[in-house]
Amino acid sequence: MKRKLYVLTIVCLSAVLFSCMTSPRGGKKCSRLLYDYGIKSPEQLTAFFFSHGGTKKRSEIYELATCYVAEGAMEHINSDAAFVQMCLETGWLEFGGLVTEDMHNFCGLGSTDANHPGERFATVQLGVRAHIQHLHAYATDVSVPLRNELIDPRYSWPHKARSAKTISELTNTWAIDDYYGDKLERLLSRLDSY
Repeated sequence: MKRKLYVLTIVCLSAVLFSCMTSPRGGKKCSRLLYDYGIKSPEQLTAFFFSHGGTKKRSEIYELATCYVAEGAMEHINSDAAFVQMCLETGWLEFGGLVTEDMHNFCGLGSTDANHPGERFATVQLGVRAHIQHLHAYATDVSVPLRNELIDPRYSWPHKARSAKTISELTNTWAIDDYYGDKLERLLSRLDSY
């Protein structure tokens, strides 16, 4: 009896230690693929956003996170990766560059200089949809159709000139930044624990 109890204890402890080493606190790791489904809920994305601080209303961030989850699922684009990219591109929704909050442009779409500050979208949902569609253009080829009506005015450009299957492949394609993929990776690694 003592031997069985000893073996059972060792097996249980091994399972606990193994699970702690292989799995983040929040469970399954977020995918680094762009053409993939996100695993985080709007609640988890909202909690992640506020772990950075910020002055936004929780209801606004929850609405934004809900849009990312829904739009990402519709187009089979990784909402987790898109959400952390939004955090990076907007400075956690503080903006401060050419793109302003009222533009509902969450990824710097079309923002190149003072004469081209970026695209404008009428609502939060449409701004998120454009972001998701632009990631779709990077992650797929023309044989993979969009499910929603096209609103990204630059959608055809990546199909002709760029391709990225993972967040790391957005380096020097989405943004001219040698560390862009590393920055997204750090954010996704933080999101893993939510």
